[in-house]
Amino acid sequence: MPKPSDVPTPGQNDRADEDYPLERVPRAARYSWFNVAVQRFGQLSDLTQFLLGATLGAGLSFWGAFWAFTLGSVILEVVCIFVGIAGMREGLATSMLVRWTGFGRYGSTLIGLVIAVSLFGWFGVQTAVFAAGLQSIVPSIPLWAWCLICGLAVTALVLRGFRAMGWTAFVTVPAFLGLAGWAMTVQISRHSFTDLVASPPFGAHISIATGATIVAGSYIVGAVTTPDMTRFNRTTGDVVKQTLVGISLGEYVLGLAGVLLAYAVKSSDLIAIITSSSGVVGVIVLVSATVKINNWNLYSSALGLITAVESVFKVRLGRVGTTVAIGVLGSLAAAAGILDHFTDFLTILGVLTPPIAGIMVAEYFVVKKWRPQLDASRAIGRLPESEPSWVPATVALWTAASLVGWFSDHYAWWGIPALNSLILAGLGYVILGKLGLVRGVRELPFTQPARPAAQIEAESGAADPLPAPAH
Repeated sequence: MPKPSDVPTPGQNDRADEDYPLERVPRAARYSWFNVAVQRFGQLSDLTQFLLGATLGAGLSFWGAFWAFTLGSVILEVVCIFVGIAGMREGLATSMLVRWTGFGRYGSTLIGLVIAVSLFGWFGVQTAVFAAGLQSIVPSIPLWAWCLICGLAVTALVLRGFRAMGWTAFVTVPAFLGLAGWAMTVQISRHSFTDLVASPPFGAHISIATGATIVAGSYIVGAVTTPDMTRFNRTTGDVVKQTLVGISLGEYVLGLAGVLLAYAVKSSDLIAIITSSSGVVGVIVLVSATVKINNWNLYSSALGLITAVESVFKVRLGRVGTTVAIGVLGSLAAAAGILDHFTDFLTILGVLTPPIAGIMVAEYFVVKKWRPQLDASRAIGRLPESEPSWVPATVALWTAASLVGWFSDHYAWWGIPALNSLILAGLGYVILGKLGLVRGVRELPFTQPARPAAQIEAESGAADPLPAPAH
């Protein structure tokens, strides 16, 4: 459980409900690494992760699935650590940070919209899954009503911001782990563990590369939006620890548990696996576990939309109001069933996300075209006084890398599609930077927030703003 010192007091953060969507998170509002790690693990400990393991179990041997999880996890951890460190140092959400990490004001508009629409869609999809699980227990309530109940309940939670989401994870993660442990115990007690590990796949065969693509692709949007979470971390070490603990446990422990459970019951049907082990209680815990990932879908979607609107219209939307609007619309969309036809579009949006991380990392750690502005402004607790409008080279590279990722997947080219596009974007950006082609069309003035981090730090009596890291 978080210590009292880990939770900002009202005096330290009187805008706790807003969670600093367009400004730096001050040091007074940051949390211990464990608090953030539980939320990271919570994103990877839900029915999606079990289903992922069951899917790999259907098409791969146990050790094949192990290597698929290993390769996919390494990709995710590298992305999460590097973009997470940038987010921690700057205290900025992803869709704000990209303004000074290669994309500029209007590039950030596109990214904000991609993030907002993608995670809005997944919020609706997860809401429908949550509702379907509860309707299987209480069929007297129609599915559309359950969609509204579930979606609006998650919306109410997210209104309270990062702190409330942390408490949710502290409750639901142990419950989900208890369910997973019980299901494993029941099923493995009926089989030899050695026999389960040696079980052949029971479905259509897939390659390890395909399995790794499924693993990486299942969380790549979450990886790219890591700064939304790590801006609340305190140190680089905290980012590394919470990433390694959260992703390793989520992928290996729960993913491989899903593989073994699938072998035990010879099915990739998640509900069948759980109900055969723990009945109705298992279903309740399982579907309730979607809350801790769905709240982050809604949270990051709101941050993306806030940034997109501010960059174009110079209107600063409130996070609470934006969250309500997205949550209500997502709940209505789930209730209407229109999201059943939305998943293919969401998959396409997912292709656009890996190159974003490659470009961000290359700019922030290697090319550093706008890094001096970030360092200088961070030292005084403000944001840079200007930002590039468009960066044409970045937009062209982002498009090219996304197409490579899509063709790699569609035509089964060599390698892992998400990794192909990420590496191409990163290396391409470094080359363009060395050639002097990374530059904005023009510099635009940036309007500082009404209460920048330096003012909040001074009012709270906290230490000086985070110093610029050594180069």
